[in-house]
Amino acid sequence: MTPTPTRVTPRPQARQVELAVTGMTCAACATRVERKLGKLDGVRASVNYATGRASVEVASATDDAALLDAVRRAGYQAEPVTPESAEEPDSGDRSRDLWRRMLVSVLLFVPLCDLSLLFTALPGTRFPGWQWVLAALALPVVGWAALPFHRAALSGARRGSSSMDTLVSLGICAAGAWSAYAMFSGHEPAELTGFWALLRADGAIYLEVAAGVTTFVLAGRYFEARAQRRAGHALHALADLRAKTVTVVRDDGTRQEIPVDDLQVGQRFLVRPGETVATDGVVRDGRAELDCAAMTGESMPVGTASGDDVIGGTVLLTGHLVVEATRVGRDTRLAAMVRLVEEAQTGKAAVQRLADRISAYFVPAVLVLAVSTSVGWLLAGGTAERAFTAALAVLVIACPCALGLATPTALMVATGRGAMLGIFIKGHQALESTRHIDTVVLDKTGTVTEGRMSVVAVECLPGVERAVVLRRAGALEDASEHAVARAVSAFAREELGALPGVAEFRNLTGLGARGVVEDREVLAGRAALFGELGWEVPGDLDAVRREWERQGRTAVLLGWDGRAVAVFALADLVRPSAPRAVAGLHRLGLRTVLLTGDNAATADAVAAAVGIGEVVAEVLPDEKVDVVRRLRAQGRVVAMVGDGVNDAPALAAADLGLAIGTGTDVAIGAADLILVRDELTVVPDAIRLSRAALRTIRGNLVWAFGYNLAALPLAALGLLNPLVAGGAMALSSFFVVSNSLRLRRFAPGGWENADPSR
Repeated sequence: MTPTPTRVTPRPQARQVELAVTGMTCAACATRVERKLGKLDGVRASVNYATGRASVEVASATDDAALLDAVRRAGYQAEPVTPESAEEPDSGDRSRDLWRRMLVSVLLFVPLCDLSLLFTALPGTRFPGWQWVLAALALPVVGWAALPFHRAALSGARRGSSSMDTLVSLGICAAGAWSAYAMFSGHEPAELTGFWALLRADGAIYLEVAAGVTTFVLAGRYFEARAQRRAGHALHALADLRAKTVTVVRDDGTRQEIPVDDLQVGQRFLVRPGETVATDGVVRDGRAELDCAAMTGESMPVGTASGDDVIGGTVLLTGHLVVEATRVGRDTRLAAMVRLVEEAQTGKAAVQRLADRISAYFVPAVLVLAVSTSVGWLLAGGTAERAFTAALAVLVIACPCALGLATPTALMVATGRGAMLGIFIKGHQALESTRHIDTVVLDKTGTVTEGRMSVVAVECLPGVERAVVLRRAGALEDASEHAVARAVSAFAREELGALPGVAEFRNLTGLGARGVVEDREVLAGRAALFGELGWEVPGDLDAVRREWERQGRTAVLLGWDGRAVAVFALADLVRPSAPRAVAGLHRLGLRTVLLTGDNAATADAVAAAVGIGEVVAEVLPDEKVDVVRRLRAQGRVVAMVGDGVNDAPALAAADLGLAIGTGTDVAIGAADLILVRDELTVVPDAIRLSRAALRTIRGNLVWAFGYNLAALPLAALGLLNPLVAGGAMALSSFFVVSNSLRLRRFAPGGWENADPSR
């Protein structure tokens, strides 16, 4: 019997959707949107209040319309973020609207406050119709200026939810309603005496409180909106680096200016002085200097010539270049950097997720506390006025806005500042890991060293001219593709210029090469090759070769007429910035380990040159991850710095992975921090920046939690004027944002004064 084949329905591919959400006013709003989106089948969402972005992973057939509808049902508006809209700076409409409402509130609040306090403290100063004067001053404030709060509160009430706007709207309405009752019913206020009476504001008229709360909250949101735009400025600055048009060079030599979006891989384009390199590519013609500061943080111009890679977004200072495009659109390095910053700013740290969960339950808890406060005062024999004052102060002081801003604003500023310095933080995990890092493992080739062979010394037999040696060695090796041969030919060409030709060239795989140069048979290669062919190697020359090899250098013999006449020493040169970088890591209290597949002699020489005391050498590429795991098993918290494909598993296995940005895409994909600047000093800079961001986040959270914990009991006990409470609430949010903005002043270097405990 033939079994019935089972039909397998392919699982839909997960996709990422980013939404711009408008109308959120606090962390509780973000949590509400997250919950609504999370109820959809196969949808996972993370909503960031500070950035106004929802990062949604859709693992089902759910379309974008369903996502937008879920956000609308939560009481907010959303639209998909496209590459074009993501690059557009904030229009500032919200800031301008907040400014207009705040300006009206301030202009009316000042005389309203003066008159209200005067009529409350000195009832004898009241004149016929005084109530209507106060009402005329207050109505535009509590009505038009506070309208966004009332709308949001009403919208939430219809859906059975609450937010910060609920507290603000209730406080304004309650203060206004009580004041109207007191003014038009003939209720006499209690007398004001002493400082505590001023703090408690034992009076019957609270119009100045209603107007003051409106003014303070509007002011807080206005400055918060401006600060958030400043915090996100780096992202817009990166997007602005992108060229809008490009001059394409056709095969027939003609030139045509086209939109950069129409540029294709393989096309060649012209870059003139002052122009931005349109996309990633390879220089095919020309020589120039590039300003790479915006992309890599390097302050000095970078020289480039035919065959060199260039990055889109850099600016040509001098010369002309013809570049062949190798990556376009979203595949370019600049586009990848923008995505890294966006993803990092949308993500949430564990501490922020905790704050968001607290905020979701905070508002209902405050409403219960306000009612309980009022009832408690009445049961204790207090007056209705005293009960109302305390409950109103509870409503006003309890804004959870600072909790929602504590982490994302600091992360926004840190990622933005890092981008300007060539440090790209992939997400919050990197910040949470850096504080505990105690060991930094550095890959040798391409990380501590330049990753290419260079001639560092030449020794010739007495009577043999150096120029002749270089000319014949350069000509022979110029015909080979081997890395050692390219280094020798480049060294000879740099000293002599033009080189002669070579005839009868033969590449001897793994040993060297031979050919005829200037009518002489020339041989270059290892000592084994000379011994195999029976060529003489003088003792003095062989002693030099052995010493260089003992030092970890690669030695290449050169000879003609059956005898070696010179020896070249080659090495993968240490990056000039490596010793300073290692010293900086040590000053931060970190242990360093050099990891390489090279022989122990070479590894020890490099380690000694840069100041690393611990070396792990002669490991195969797939064994690097085992070294990282072994260090972690010993109780160390490990950061791994690498650049190659074979470093990717170790980068992923480490507690913190740092990829050199000039490395492979695989390494970059496995890392937590991307270091674009071509200097190793960026490693201690990245760790310092991450630690500074984490300290700022923790300070913000301590302030936000501590503020509410200290202020709510004071308000409930009747020791806080609702007007003072409104000002303190706005100040709390402003403090959190301003504290985060201090990260914009982070400067590279400064390890000499670093505190290892921090």
